[in-house]
Amino acid sequence: MARIRVVTDSASDIPHDIAQRLDIDVVPLTIRFGEEEFTDLSPEDFWAKCKVSKTLPETSAPSPGAFQAAYERAKTEGYDGVIVLTISSLLSATHQAAVLGAEAVAHEIDVRVVDTLNVSMGQGLIVIEVAEAAKVGATLDDLVARSSELLKKIGVVATLDTLEHLIKGGRVGGAKALLGQVLSIKPLIDVKGGVVAEAGRQRTRAKALAAVAKLAADHAPLRRFALIQGACNDVATLEALVKDIPTEFPLIVTDIGPVVGTHGGPGIIGLTWIEQ
Repeated sequence: MARIRVVTDSASDIPHDIAQRLDIDVVPLTIRFGEEEFTDLSPEDFWAKCKVSKTLPETSAPSPGAFQAAYERAKTEGYDGVIVLTISSLLSATHQAAVLGAEAVAHEIDVRVVDTLNVSMGQGLIVIEVAEAAKVGATLDDLVARSSELLKKIGVVATLDTLEHLIKGGRVGGAKALLGQVLSIKPLIDVKGGVVAEAGRQRTRAKALAAVAKLAADHAPLRRFALIQGACNDVATLEALVKDIPTEFPLIVTDIGPVVGTHGGPGIIGLTWIEQ
């Protein structure tokens, strides 16, 4: 039975314990605060730094060499192939770096790079599903095919507490219509066709959370389900709103890391899912 290593990037926001259990190799993006650069900031450290920093953070994609090193690790550790699942190529140069890294090791190990056209746990749930299939012996071709199927079933919706990070980060995509809205508006965003798009607007945080929950419920029953949050104090409220949504696997509650947090800003909270 062939052994396949699953590789992703840190935009996926996969909880560390799950990545360890499934032997997922996570290649980090770089986070910059002015002249300072980090590849290993925890969510807690990131949000604490945001509070005191005079400049908004920025992100940059990993180098092709960082991906090449991950593929070479897989080869050294006895894996027969690698599947790489990246953040949307329309949001980051990470996918391109993964492809270039694969070309550099083409004579050593079979590497397939898949653009998830998603981010955060929209990307992460696909990675988890693929990694679990790899653990029980799925072939590289099987895993690539499964990834393609999952792209049609993934959903993401979130609400923002501030537009500052999203606007200045240039990742608004179809959400440009939000620009100029009064600050009291609580925008909803989703990911469509690999870019961030507007998914609605609410007048209050409570109504925004209810709308996020309803959008997820509209896609039930679910196979996998995750709640993502960045420096929020109302996680329990959203958990209560979704507790009755049927899902095959238990709800994963996880922190949004520095990559997505850089663009979403503090107070971002949302849901991601894979439909049955």
